[in-house]
Amino acid sequence: MALLSPVPVESASEKVAQHYSRIAEMFGSEAIPEPFFIYGNVEIFLRDFYMNFKKFVYTDGQIDAKTKAAIGLAVAAHGKCKPWLDYFGARCETLGFSKEQVAEILAVSATNYMYNTFFKFRDLSGSSLFEGMGVGLRAHTFHSTSLGDRLVEILNVAISDINACKPCTSGHVEKSRELGLTSEQILEVIQCASTMYAGVQFLNSAT
Repeated sequence: MALLSPVPVESASEKVAQHYSRIAEMFGSEAIPEPFFIYGNVEIFLRDFYMNFKKFVYTDGQIDAKTKAAIGLAVAAHGKCKPWLDYFGARCETLGFSKEQVAEILAVSATNYMYNTFFKFRDLSGSSLFEGMGVGLRAHTFHSTSLGDRLVEILNVAISDINACKPCTSGHVEKSRELGLTSEQILEVIQCASTMYAGVQFLNSAT
């Protein structure tokens, strides 16, 4: 049983209804994604999420909206959040990713988990015993998709940060810089991922 029910427009408070109006304006001819109506249970969260979503997820900024959609998809997959997975899967295709590339985004993110798990173990073990030993894990997925090195590193930065893997986050930030990303762009990657992680966590908790 869901903890919270969606708040429809017709029964929303005046402030929530005002936010819905702004959200509808943002999406234009698109339907408002259902999670926003769950967020309508807490007016201030809805406002924060909408404003962050508009700036850091939905529109071009330091990084383009297409790249942000890929980040959103990876974060939704991390949180096992089907409503946002469905939304970003469709949005990725609308913005130019093929179905195969949508699958590649998910595959890169999953491969990142493998490396995060390994390097977090090294970091958390408190021992130098494993430092001289090879990783031994195959990760050709990072280099053999059609996504390009830049997007792969962006996804790796976002997911490594969410997974709290310090060695991986540091390494992928460095690689991103080598590929030409600016500090402002890397920051916006995290602002995008952070926004969606908050949205995913609220929705998962409520439903």
